[in-house]
This record gives sequence, structure tokens and C-alpha cells, in this order.
Amino acid sequence: MLDVVTTSPAETEAAGEQFGERLAPGDLVLLTGDLGAGKTTFVRGLMRGVGSPAQVASPTFQLVRVYPGRVQIAHVDLYRLEDGADLVDLGLEELLDQGAVVVEWGDRLEAPEAALLSIEHLGGDRRRLRLMRELQR
Repeated sequence: MLDVVTTSPAETEAAGEQFGERLAPGDLVLLTGDLGAGKTTFVRGLMRGVGSPAQVASPTFQLVRVYPGRVQIAHVDLYRLEDGADLVDLGLEELLDQGAVVVEWGDRLEAPEAALLSIEHLGGDRRRLRLMRELQR
């Protein structure tokens, strides 16, 4: 179970890269953490881990961004959605058929089969990354 404190954005990205190396099609990863906690920074590293050369940007205003790689990644941001969103309502089941899905503000989604990763801002560049629930394969 992942439980690590990173001390820089580069370390947060490196943790994301290691996590991304394990991703497979059909994996759903929910990220939680306050605004500015480092969710998108973690996803940048995760994309490197799946071999994507894409420049990752927060999907806040677009809801979903899809990136190519060893595993296609749909990067989703639920910040603007109400609590209790459902996979079917968001069309994520189709994206899971095509690759993996990583959801920022994942605590707004009902998905008990998903991995759940908490990112906590500890001050300055320090972040605690804690895997609260493993991927269900």
C-alpha cells in the first residue's frame, strides 16, 4: 500500500510515474485532495508511466481529456460536478473499455471497485500520497 511523503513536484511526478507503470486497460483511479494538493502533478507523472508524451493540463473546464500511451488514459476532473455522479451518467464505462480512467475530485464518484489515492498538501512542496484502496482486478 502506497503511503509516501514527497518534498517536491518532481517527487510527486515520480510517484505518479511508478503508479502509471502498473496501469492496465479497464483500471479506474480516483484521486482526492484539496484544490492545489497536486492531483494534476501526480497525473503528469502517471502519463509518463504509461509512455505518453502528452503535455498534461488540468481538465477542469473540459471535464475529460484523452491521452495516448501504452494504455490510453482518460483524465477526468469532477470539480464542477455535484456529489454522487455515476459512471454511466458520465460515459466513463466506454472510456474504461478503451483504456484506463483517472479522475480528479474522485470522491464525487460512486465507484467502490476503483483505486482511491489521497493527496494531502502538508505545506510548501510537501505532499502525502496515500493509496486508500487498491485497484480491483
